[in-house]
Amino acid sequence: MIKDKKTYLQIHPDDNVLVALQDLPQGTVIVWNNSSFALLEHVAAKHKFTIHPLSKDDEIYMYGVLVGKVNFDLETGSLISTLNLRHAADDFKLSKRNTSWNKPDVSVFKDRTFNGFHRSNGTVGTANYWVVIPLVFCENRNVLTLKTAFEEKLGYKIKANDYSSEVDELIRLYHSGADVSQIIAQDLSASVGQTSDHRLFANVDGIKFLNHEMGCGGTRMDSDALCGLLAGYVTHPNVAGATILSLGCQHAQASILQAEIAKRDPLFDKPLYIFEQQKEGTEKELMQKAVKSTFAGMMEANRYTRKPASLDKLCIGLECGGSDGFSGISANPALGYLSDMLVTLGGSVILAEFPELCGVEQELSDRCVDEATADKFMELMRVYNAKAEADGSGFYMNPSPGNIRDGLITDAIKSAGAAKKGGTSPVTAVIDYPELANKPGLNLLCTPGNDVESTTAEVGAGANIVLFTTGLGTPTGNPITPVVKLSTNTKTFEKMSDIIDLNCGTIIEGDESIEEAAHRILDYVIQVASGEVTPKAVLLGQDDFIPWRRGVSL
Repeated sequence: MIKDKKTYLQIHPDDNVLVALQDLPQGTVIVWNNSSFALLEHVAAKHKFTIHPLSKDDEIYMYGVLVGKVNFDLETGSLISTLNLRHAADDFKLSKRNTSWNKPDVSVFKDRTFNGFHRSNGTVGTANYWVVIPLVFCENRNVLTLKTAFEEKLGYKIKANDYSSEVDELIRLYHSGADVSQIIAQDLSASVGQTSDHRLFANVDGIKFLNHEMGCGGTRMDSDALCGLLAGYVTHPNVAGATILSLGCQHAQASILQAEIAKRDPLFDKPLYIFEQQKEGTEKELMQKAVKSTFAGMMEANRYTRKPASLDKLCIGLECGGSDGFSGISANPALGYLSDMLVTLGGSVILAEFPELCGVEQELSDRCVDEATADKFMELMRVYNAKAEADGSGFYMNPSPGNIRDGLITDAIKSAGAAKKGGTSPVTAVIDYPELANKPGLNLLCTPGNDVESTTAEVGAGANIVLFTTGLGTPTGNPITPVVKLSTNTKTFEKMSDIIDLNCGTIIEGDESIEEAAHRILDYVIQVASGEVTPKAVLLGQDDFIPWRRGVSL
């Protein structure tokens, strides 16, 4: 166990700034490279400061890569901020392959298994869901009507989402003559996250109702991509079957969906019920058919039971959101080590969020297994960034106010830390949205940095577990794939324990190494994949689902 309680850190030997691991007051003496200097101002934890004088336009390096240029002369011990640093990143080009890497020791996990749902195409689910999906936003109300009809009756209603008892208490206070200040001051105890007390179908984890605002009225490219994404969910190993509601006249036709399903699974044999309202006639006729078929499908889904599967059947989506200055030195590197472990075991991982790979393109393209794969990655990055810049929102505008407040000053700083989730293994495939990730190893998936859009896409590409790091805290989940939340720091973990599953602040505090954290996380993943542990996002019914409009979304 690491016990060295450092107060500042150089992430890479080539870096010319240090990261504060705790609040450092103005005047704090920093001892570095056989010399010492005092901080010129207060440096909050997660922020960076200079270790030697810099002149205007000098380059700043973190993680061993260019992350920005200074706007004016800086003295030693200066705080790095948005005032004195602007985004800058090195260009990239096709060069020699660099696919050598040191495989981690996975002997502890070599014979481990998880209990999953085996599908006829050889994939294994970490859960067993039935999904109800609209092909177009016109059917959203009908989908919600089915949700009202099924969810509570089958035992899947999330009690944590019911605050009616709190409203009852406020009504009682109102009738008793309470004023506004008394209402605001009233202590209301919220219910604990849990599902209903009984399930009719014991082997079905839930029935999920997906809504979206697409399918017509936009570009044909977006409606076709929507069909591809929905096909990814229908064919997903965590899904036993699906009910599809179509209006009939929309761009996203049922025939396109069926073609996308066949593309992903040529021998597709799951129950699939497609109902078109303009063919069925009255809404009642449509809904009664959908109700009967969905119930029958749930009966079929209930026949699946969990059975042992090797860890190479895991496909882990790597995600981050609400990132902070510790993301790139605690939770993200821990996921990187876990990624290398899973790849060594024959599994697959998906690294997405292309705007958050800005500045590390050269390293990732060099790690691609062949030049064609590298060319595809670089072309997707260039086209995406050019489209963003044409619309006035280049990758340099990616960091959010929360990111900046917590030390991620430029997109290149944010990206260099975010890329650590991908570990060091070769890139076996580059996938454009909404394609399927069906190769073992590290897959790069083109998605926005938007948390929910990217998570939605990773699951559509086949991720049967998503590991999501956060420094500021986020409730993001997914309807069909367990999303495990990992905090980069202990403060956020303790403050938001209702939505975060694991703490990686132990790495910052020196109580755990990155390798030890990765082992702990993989142990947890196996429990989640086996249905033995339920992540917080699932307990809370955090069923976020947002398809990506291929217009600019960062």
